[in-house]
Amino acid sequence: MLVNNVFLRVKTALVLLLLTVVCRVAVGADRTGWKRQDVDLRMTGGSRIKAICYPQDKPPPLLGKRVRHRSKRVRKKILSAEAASQLAPLGRESTAPVYANVIESPPIDGFVPWIAVSLTDARLGDDDFYAYDINYLVGNYLTTYPQLDFAIGIYDTGATASIMGHANADRAGVFDNNLDGPFTVELIGAAGSIEAIVSLPLGLFIDGLSAIDPYPYDPNGILDMSSMVGEYNTSILLGQTPLPGAPDLPTAIGSPMAVYYAAHFQVDKQITVTHNSEEYTGPTITFYPWDDPCIPTYSNRVTLELRPPGGVVAYFPYIDFGTLEFVPMTPSVIMGNDMQGLFFFPEVDLAEPNFSATEQDEFMLDAGAQVTVISSTLAARLGLNPANPDFEVEITDVTGETTNLPGFYLDSIEIPAIGQWLSFTNVPVIMLDVASVEGGFLDGIIGMNLFNEYNFVLNGGGMNLQTPPYIEFEPIPYHIPADIAPLGGDGKVNSLDLADFAKAYLATPTSLNWNSKADMVSDAIIDCYDFTILGEYWGQELAP
Repeated sequence: MLVNNVFLRVKTALVLLLLTVVCRVAVGADRTGWKRQDVDLRMTGGSRIKAICYPQDKPPPLLGKRVRHRSKRVRKKILSAEAASQLAPLGRESTAPVYANVIESPPIDGFVPWIAVSLTDARLGDDDFYAYDINYLVGNYLTTYPQLDFAIGIYDTGATASIMGHANADRAGVFDNNLDGPFTVELIGAAGSIEAIVSLPLGLFIDGLSAIDPYPYDPNGILDMSSMVGEYNTSILLGQTPLPGAPDLPTAIGSPMAVYYAAHFQVDKQITVTHNSEEYTGPTITFYPWDDPCIPTYSNRVTLELRPPGGVVAYFPYIDFGTLEFVPMTPSVIMGNDMQGLFFFPEVDLAEPNFSATEQDEFMLDAGAQVTVISSTLAARLGLNPANPDFEVEITDVTGETTNLPGFYLDSIEIPAIGQWLSFTNVPVIMLDVASVEGGFLDGIIGMNLFNEYNFVLNGGGMNLQTPPYIEFEPIPYHIPADIAPLGGDGKVNSLDLADFAKAYLATPTSLNWNSKADMVSDAIIDCYDFTILGEYWGQELAP
């Protein structure tokens, strides 16, 4: 049996962008009157937020409590040429007004990009260490019923390698087919570390939740594998059997896959599926080859940077001179000037009332993180005191250890874009130091809580120097549920809507006066329950 070595530990210690946490919550800070709310939110590096502590009069904004009543809407503002230049005086000169989409008070948490994951035995010869992208499934299935034995994981651009938890890997047939390799790597959490197995080369394939259909008379879904895309001859990390009381590793498909594909996130089209008696809800995600002319387009774009720049996805091999066989020492990662490439925003601007930090270029895009993070150094520049946070979160890392971290509400975060900028006010962030693949620490992480109100395309760019990765986005059109009149709505809930509702009261789909828009509860009858919703939204109107 081969064992860990120094090279392996040095080159793969950051394989999941694992966390180095600087906990700055001061002893003796006043928490009188604070409340604790249990949650289950995903952070970077496989960590989970298990609770939020907050002042009793300032409950945290959570996505689940905003789905039905979204009082904070996207609005547009114009930054003058002078104001835009002042945000980054050394970096850009504005000659025309800059438009920005503004989201006020985004929630702490964002959506989870759940996807279906399947494995095959597709690999090449021992002397070929490169992973190859392919737009259809190849190789032999690892189980008799692959349409049922698939996994559900996260599309995680913050992971430098793909990983599959032990339970999912076992169900997918990895261990029965002896695809677990002889090497392990150390995954470092906030307060400890665990070992993960480096797999032998295999085929890794993905699709969105829409590929899962309900299975008759069974709570589990069945996977339509006809539209799966992926890569073969790739090595991933596998979870070992968890110790008693310890969590299993997550199943996360990382940047080595994301770099080859464009993922279309339709956040306004949420899907709920059941698999292995667990329920998963997430946006509709459709995958395209990165250079597919059919990729949807949106009018606003942020060009991303792949750092360090890479040229191939590959694993580092070990040769067993006894058998003259090559086996992966590391999982497949993006290789170029260095190992482990990830996606970064070229510029993020942050502001507090008396401090600002502009042109921050070490913010990573992490689709697998529901929350947004800033480093302790950046927090200090913004005048934030970890001894006096706006809220605190309790996190559990990949080892099961628990740590408390401070959280704050920033006055604003802005991300320059071609078209309309991304702009957010009263933004909840968590202070956390995350090690960078380039050395040192990141400025922060942009999580999916800043994209709840957008449909977007995340294109990995294929590691082509002429086509850098990018995000194209568009605000989700918002309709007030009770705005039913005139036909199509007018952005206001007023007497016109009440009049149309009254005409349809007590109607059913077979009635001549049936009005589907007035059936706001969707129970095939227009009654007092619908009237309650009309009252809830009475007087509201969309902001210009």
